[in-house]
Amino acid sequence: MKSLWRFTPRLGPEWGSGGIFGLRYHKGALYFNLAFEAEAHFIRGDDVKVYDYSLVGPGPASGGDTYNAVCAVDDRIFFAGWVHAPAVISREDGILHFYNKYSHVHCYDLNEDRVSLLWKEGIGHKMEWAGEVSEVIYNDLNQELLLARADGHRSLGIFGLSPSGGQVKQLSEAPGLHGTMFMDHAAFNTGGVFMNGIQLIDLNNHGVKKTELDLSGGISLDGGAVAATFVGSMSSTVGRLFSFVRGGVFFGDPLSNAEEDRLRFVRLFDFPGYQCSPYRANSLPVGGGILTAYSSLPDVLGYEHQPIAMPSVLVYVTPPSVRVVGAFGCRITSLETMSSDLLVATNTMPNVSNYKTTALDTGHRDIMSMSLDVINKRPPTMDLALSARDFGTSHWGGIPLCGYREASMIVQSSRDNTIESFEYDLSVPPASAAWKESFRLTRGKTKLDLSSFRGIVSFRLSQPDPSARVSIRLG
Repeated sequence: MKSLWRFTPRLGPEWGSGGIFGLRYHKGALYFNLAFEAEAHFIRGDDVKVYDYSLVGPGPASGGDTYNAVCAVDDRIFFAGWVHAPAVISREDGILHFYNKYSHVHCYDLNEDRVSLLWKEGIGHKMEWAGEVSEVIYNDLNQELLLARADGHRSLGIFGLSPSGGQVKQLSEAPGLHGTMFMDHAAFNTGGVFMNGIQLIDLNNHGVKKTELDLSGGISLDGGAVAATFVGSMSSTVGRLFSFVRGGVFFGDPLSNAEEDRLRFVRLFDFPGYQCSPYRANSLPVGGGILTAYSSLPDVLGYEHQPIAMPSVLVYVTPPSVRVVGAFGCRITSLETMSSDLLVATNTMPNVSNYKTTALDTGHRDIMSMSLDVINKRPPTMDLALSARDFGTSHWGGIPLCGYREASMIVQSSRDNTIESFEYDLSVPPASAAWKESFRLTRGKTKLDLSSFRGIVSFRLSQPDPSARVSIRLG
């Protein structure tokens, strides 16, 4: 593993740290957006071109993209997102204003080595903004760009835009943060930044079909309820749609009416009270499977310190298995393949989601290069440290143990208790229920051997124990 590019804290007025987003390697050119500095980088061999969003408005600009809104078609790279041009900060209280915040779509022409602005929209409001573009999908049937917009206050939904620019056309009023191609449809979430359902847009005639999700225990393989479903990314493999969210992944075939194809929820890295999430990371089709990331601290509300349960991890999904294939620091923001290498964009700091700005982007951001063979190697050693104060008697966990030779859990309890385990996988079609076992916990320390598990395992305490501590070692 080696670091190809590193960016230290620099001028970038926004909320904490942005990151490196939109990694896309296409026909010898590597694109990425450096946020919050609002710099679009294009690297072709030794030639480096940096675009500062001056076509949107004057500087100093901030933002660019924080959701990986990019696609490549023929000799063009389409990149989108949002940008302050220029950034406006109140001298009295340091609050960032949104008068000059614009949503945008740009095109980089590889033949002409030129950036053009296809579309922008702003609403000129002090505290509100037009929906950011968080996903770009090219529809080859109608030669159009499909734009997902959910993060904002106005102009939300799914829109269509000509690749040559012009005005956007709203195709669905339901806000969606992310989407992917699925069969002859484009699938997006409904519920804004949350996952409340699926909306399917017919690529030929723009017909919209919506499916709501019952987030009670009936949809979950371990029988537990689903909560805090921030959408990270969407992708597809084995003829099924996968939506990675905070707490797990939804999968199934929303185009089918068969019972065995309905969307189910698989709990994955679900730790109430912690921020572990795939939020703001993309999914990458690799080797017929899906590579994505769950970050330990992608976003926090304000500047409050948040507990850390585990490192950020790369996760490789090849149904029925889910394997951890890499462990990193605070968060992973973007993934891409380049020849035989895997590029991983990382950041030491979260986005703090606070109106009071920091004048600098406060994170150290890297683009790491590692062999793509990592998807076939044993998972890394990993430790998890958890407090049970927020668990109550809810289901938690969803730890993929595939590939680990040793796995153990130590529970420090303040009372005698019982802990239930639920083992499941990503079988297609899914099993009707998880395999359930119970283990007795005595007051003090109890060590449980988890090495016999091969699937994904979640847990539930029979009685709440707010002072209990859980340590898990995987090796």
